[in-house]
Amino acid sequence: MFEHEYPRVLSIAGSDSGGGAGIQADLKTFSALGCYGMTAITALTAQNTRGVRGIHGVPPAFLKAQLQAVIEDIGVHAVKIGMLHAPEIVDVVAWAIDEYRLPNVVLDPVMVATSGDRLIAQETVQGLVRELFPRAVVVTPNLDEAALLLGRELPGVEALAPAAADLLALGARAVLLKGGHLPGEEVVDVLAQAGDGGAAPAFERLHARRIASANIHGTGCTLSSAIACGLAVGLDLSQAVAQARRYVLQALASGAGVRTGQGHGPLNHGHAPLPARLLPLAALSPRADA
Repeated sequence: MFEHEYPRVLSIAGSDSGGGAGIQADLKTFSALGCYGMTAITALTAQNTRGVRGIHGVPPAFLKAQLQAVIEDIGVHAVKIGMLHAPEIVDVVAWAIDEYRLPNVVLDPVMVATSGDRLIAQETVQGLVRELFPRAVVVTPNLDEAALLLGRELPGVEALAPAAADLLALGARAVLLKGGHLPGEEVVDVLAQAGDGGAAPAFERLHARRIASANIHGTGCTLSSAIACGLAVGLDLSQAVAQARRYVLQALASGAGVRTGQGHGPLNHGHAPLPARLLPLAALSPRADA
C-alpha cells in the first residue's frame, strides 16, 4: 500500500530551446529542490544565450488538454506560471485554476527576456492582471515587468515599496518585486503582502550581496519555481521566498565561472541537489476530487 507522495509542482510556461530559462529552468529547479516537476507548455521559442529568434504559440485547446491530462491523473501541490503570450492562453490558465482549485499559484509575469526581447503581446497584459493577479498567491515581477505593468520607470530602491503597493492595488494578494536590475553592490527585493480585512499591507525588504556574473539567464524563472517548491512542501510565503532567494544566490555564485554559449549563460541549477522529498500520502489534498 502506498504511504507517500512527492511534492508535485506544475510549470505552465514557455519552452527555452537553449535550456536556461522557461520550462527547462523550472524542471531543473524542481528536481534540485526535491520536487516532482510537470509541465504544460504555452509556447515554443527558438532561443539561445544571445536572444530569442522566434516564438511559436501552442493552441489554447492543446494547452487545456495538457492541463487536464496532468492535473486529473497526477495532481498538483503548487503551480508556477511563466510565459503566457496571448489572451486566450491566459483564459485557459484562469479556467484551470478555478476548475481544479489549484493551490499555491506563483505568477512570474514573463514579459521581457534577459536579452531584452519582448515575449508578450501588449493586449495580453490587461488579461494577465485581471484574470491571474487575484488567483495567484504571489506575483514576482522584475523592474522591467513592473514598469510595463505600472506604466512608469522605477529608478531606484526607494521606488520599490510604492511600486509593490501599486501592484497590490491591481489585485495581487502578494508581490515580490525584484530589484536586481538596479545598480549597486547590494540587491534589494521587496515582498509586499496585502492586509486582511482592509488592514494595511505588510512590507519586507530583502537584501543580498550582488554576485558578479554574466550567467543570469533564467534567474526569474528559477526564483519563481523555487518559491513554488517551498509552498508545495508547506512553507509559508515568507519562508518560501527566503529559501528560494538562497537557492538562486547559490546557483548564481556556483555558475559564475562557467561558460555556456556566447551571451548570458544559465545558472548552475544543480549546485547542491536535494534527494526527492516525500510527503504523507494526500497530506495537502492537491487533487480536485480529494
